[in-house]
Amino acid sequence: MSDSKSSIFDRLSGAVAALRRLVGRGAAPGEHEPEAPAAARRPKAKRGPRKPAAQSTPPPAATEPQSALQLLSLLQQNGRLIDFLQEDITAFSDQEVGAAARLVHQGCRQTLEEYLAIRPVRDEAEGARLTLAAGFDASAVRLTGNVVGEAPFTGTLIHRGWRATQVRLPQVAAGHDLKILTAAEVEL
Repeated sequence: MSDSKSSIFDRLSGAVAALRRLVGRGAAPGEHEPEAPAAARRPKAKRGPRKPAAQSTPPPAATEPQSALQLLSLLQQNGRLIDFLQEDITAFSDQEVGAAARLVHQGCRQTLEEYLAIRPVRDEAEGARLTLAAGFDASAVRLTGNVVGEAPFTGTLIHRGWRATQVRLPQVAAGHDLKILTAAEVEL
């Protein structure tokens, strides 16, 4: 794992942004997404001149947010993830945040283990040097840094990546609104 604290925040902010786009909760038209803190921003990779694609690339597949909403609901149910992320933690001590994060981590990890089989994309240890041959799976490996030219590329593995090898989400009852991630609670 990387020694830099900003790297985990980079990954988390990217995941949250992707989830917002997936469930349609990105910025409204004309509204700007809040800018990431300076520590979480990464400079864009310098790229060489682009060559025109020999083949036209197919359009992105339509996204079905149902399973993402269902998984987010399960992470809330078992780990209180949404409660934790929506809480303004600036008024709490590091010790209090750490204690809460431990509980959230335990519940969310249990949820992932119960409903998904997750394996690393790459088997090498983080920090290992590796060479990506021509034709490598660009959806499984993201190049960063000074990306110029064509494969083979030699670099350092910063993150092994994660791949879902099995998904075991429960069946959803007919008429259940998956956009309700957690129902409001009213005590009588």
